Amino acid sequence: MQKNYRVGLIVPSSNTTMETEIPAMLNSRKEWFPEESFTFHSSRMRMLHVTKEELKKMDLDSDRCAIELSDAKCDVLAYACLIAIMSQGSGYHVSSEDRLCQVVKGNKSIAPVVSSAGALIEGIKEIGAKKVSIITPYMKPLTNMVIEYLNTSGIEVIDSISLEVSDNLEVGRLDPMNLVKHARNLNTNGADAVVLSACVQMPSLPAIQIVEDEIGLPVLSAATSTVYQILKNLGLKPVVPNAGRLLATEKSVISK
Repeated sequence: MQKNYRVGLIVPSSNTTMETEIPAMLNSRKEWFPEESFTFHSSRMRMLHVTKEELKKMDLDSDRCAIELSDAKCDVLAYACLIAIMSQGSGYHVSSEDRLCQVVKGNKSIAPVVSSAGALIEGIKEIGAKKVSIITPYMKPLTNMVIEYLNTSGIEVIDSISLEVSDNLEVGRLDPMNLVKHARNLNTNGADAVVLSACVQMPSLPAIQIVEDEIGLPVLSAATSTVYQILKNLGLKPVVPNAGRLLATEKSVISK
């Protein structure tokens, strides 16, 4: 029996990547699961530059977005801005997800809410990784916030590369294949996994499997982690072809 799932995306107004990478991953499952189909529905929060001040102001709009998407009776909602959550302080993804779930319930919807920030943490833990190396498009102070957030979540960051692009539209225009070269400059000694893009706006999907095959470590991103949580919350098998270990058909968990 054919089943359609409505995926709601809460995105920054200048985000151009989540509405391409998430559909690409979910639609690529068609060969394996022909009975599934997905539609995608977005609501936007105003943000042009990736600064702590703009991120905090933008986050206030997330409640409105959740209400709008619950009007459409989406089956799952994804808050697709990692740094907006992580810049608010340790553990904020939990309170944000809980608050948005209550907002949705208040609008007579039962859609679960996931965040890319919480999804990345859960994705790292799902593959058994405790130490990671990361690449971000952010200015270094914001990358440091990501590192601190991961550290307080029990994940040690071995090394990081900040591409220092503050204009969010320019982040979306970055060539994902350049991440192959950047990953070669990343110190992965002692790391259990690599976060190729700790940002849902920085395109990375075409490079994830290539980098994973080259370095021999699990490679994930904020976007692949978000898709993993979307599928789990829909009660679907969390697998996507050529999207790294987290979404592989057979996962090998790192044992420590």
